[in-house]
Amino acid sequence: MGMKVGAYFLYSSAEARTGLWRRVLALFGASCLVATVWAQAPSPGTARAPDVPYQPTEMKVVQVMLQLGRVKAGDVVYDLGCGDGRIVIAAVRDRGARGVCVDIDPQRIAEAQDNARRAGVADRIRFLTQDLFETDISQASAVMLFLWPDVNLALRPKLLRELRPGARVVSHMHDMGEWKPQKTAWVSASDRERVVYLWTIPRPARRR
Repeated sequence: MGMKVGAYFLYSSAEARTGLWRRVLALFGASCLVATVWAQAPSPGTARAPDVPYQPTEMKVVQVMLQLGRVKAGDVVYDLGCGDGRIVIAAVRDRGARGVCVDIDPQRIAEAQDNARRAGVADRIRFLTQDLFETDISQASAVMLFLWPDVNLALRPKLLRELRPGARVVSHMHDMGEWKPQKTAWVSASDRERVVYLWTIPRPARRR
């Protein structure tokens, strides 16, 4: 049985929940439907169209992502596809971390910079107008994602290759296929129930 923590339910990877996969498949189907309807054109100056349409994460979900990822002072939090920067800004402002906002769309980066200045944390955040697949993420201790299922799967090898053991990966809504999450949280957002996943980069297996 999952444990309720604040406004959300937390499940370990060993726990089962009645109807869990039915709900995941329903969310996945809704996401795919939106993806087929919404083809986002690149903003002026963008190298190519973003991998996913811009959809801000509700702040209630942001807080769960940071809590599930155990973000704390001293962490370096990367948001790949940062949008308006709200996740990194919250990590820096509320939890004493440092942050890196990555987005291929210069309009989103400009918005994130403006929001960080308004929050008084711009000096503790780097802003990179880059393709997330080409960004060096080796210094991250926590990576935040709100992408699409196929993008998560394409990104998985990079996460496992570049991140150090113990680094946390948190994804809003979409899993990593056969890479099973350590923990799963369900959040009652304003539009619908949303799911957040946590993984920790494992240590390499010892050679015998």
